[in-house]
Amino acid sequence: MPCRMINFSFALAMPAAISVSPKFRPVLDLEFLPASLWNRAYRTVAQIGGAHPLAIALERSDGGVSVFRTAILPHEGGNIAVNHRYTERLLKYLLWQKGGWRITIAGCPRIADYLRALYSAEGARAFDYRFMGERVYGRPMTIQSVPYDACPAERESAAPLGRHLDGCRIGFDLGASDRKCAAVIEGKVVFSDEVPWNPAVQSDPQYHYDGVLDSLRRAAAHLPRVDAIGGSAAGVYVANEVRVGSLYRAVPQDKFDTRIRRLFFDLQTAWNGIPFDVVNDGEVTALAGSMALNDSSVLGVAFGSSLAAGFVTPQGNITSWLNELAFVPVDYREDAPIDEWSGDPGVGAQYFSQQAVGRLLAPAGIDLPKEMTLPVKLEHVQQLMAAGDLRARKIYQTIGVYFGYNIATYADFYEVRNLLVLGRVLTGAGGDLILSTATEVLKAEFPEVAERIRYHIPDEKEKRHGQAIAAASLPSIPI
Repeated sequence: MPCRMINFSFALAMPAAISVSPKFRPVLDLEFLPASLWNRAYRTVAQIGGAHPLAIALERSDGGVSVFRTAILPHEGGNIAVNHRYTERLLKYLLWQKGGWRITIAGCPRIADYLRALYSAEGARAFDYRFMGERVYGRPMTIQSVPYDACPAERESAAPLGRHLDGCRIGFDLGASDRKCAAVIEGKVVFSDEVPWNPAVQSDPQYHYDGVLDSLRRAAAHLPRVDAIGGSAAGVYVANEVRVGSLYRAVPQDKFDTRIRRLFFDLQTAWNGIPFDVVNDGEVTALAGSMALNDSSVLGVAFGSSLAAGFVTPQGNITSWLNELAFVPVDYREDAPIDEWSGDPGVGAQYFSQQAVGRLLAPAGIDLPKEMTLPVKLEHVQQLMAAGDLRARKIYQTIGVYFGYNIATYADFYEVRNLLVLGRVLTGAGGDLILSTATEVLKAEFPEVAERIRYHIPDEKEKRHGQAIAAASLPSIPI
């Protein structure tokens, strides 16, 4: 069954050609092909070439449905390959931004067939298929086709998050290289602590349990009592249950199911069943920014061991979206750097994290021992930057160009007014250069986006205390 077409003869006579000419090139990565520019060019060509409507609906296990409406070229001749590229990368973005187990392609059955083959147990996107289906939503991921007019209705669910400051609370944050905790009394941090750890290589669930318990005990020692505990961690968490996370990647699946999945319920039991809430670290980052700004429409991104993200809606709530922007497309070239976990090229973690710094060392001419960890490599680059080393400067300039183009992509998918930026990669003079370069790119290429988005860069106290207070504020204490 062919897709409905407009200007069919034009499409056959003149196959689509997507031409992208960035005004800025990352000095250490000249072949970078910004997703924002490619998508903008595709949409322009589609309008000229006879666009017809397409919608992608993503349903989550809570019944929420997100719908993205767009248009594609007539799906014939030379347009087929470019339509495949556009819709596959679009679905990839939406899966990791919104999440979903049942995907509906409305408007083109052949696009649905192509995506179904790609996002399958045997397809190139088998990782995404298994992640979204079995691991996150507990049911097989499916892709179905309907006419455009039969697209499912959007049903977005949103709820208030945190902002509870009463009582004596503990807030914690679990990262890939350290775990943080804080003791909070009536919204004031009275103690904070940071302990190095390396959970991603630990196969014993007891290591994870003992590490979090140790941090909670450190904070509790500075409180007269503990009324509630709130935490953030990298990964996907649904109603306090661990669905998946890079922190636990070394844990065998059987032990994950029996010990890690209910990790925070076991910790809650150890603390006599007091209110205990855990959410994705990106959501807490966005919440901390929203609380500090006393504003909403906040997209928070943290350049750490990976890329964490979260979103506070214009109404001040969070959604049931995943916001796992470490895995969304950033670079559309065919031979883009491969993400080690998902196996997909050109996604966020390789461009906005310690992984990005590590990847750019060789092009910059900086030779560090292979056995050196990424956090230590980052510290070395920061020291070089502080000393005026031009090689380190090129690394930060490169990431800045990446980021400028990617902010425009965020603006395509989020109703964002405030962009909260933080993380170890953004510390010091290098972070300043990333943001100044990104601003230059944004103003030159996307002035309309530059006008409506403002950065918020937390100071050191806000970074340490704001995140802890936001995490601690998650649970409500029964009256």
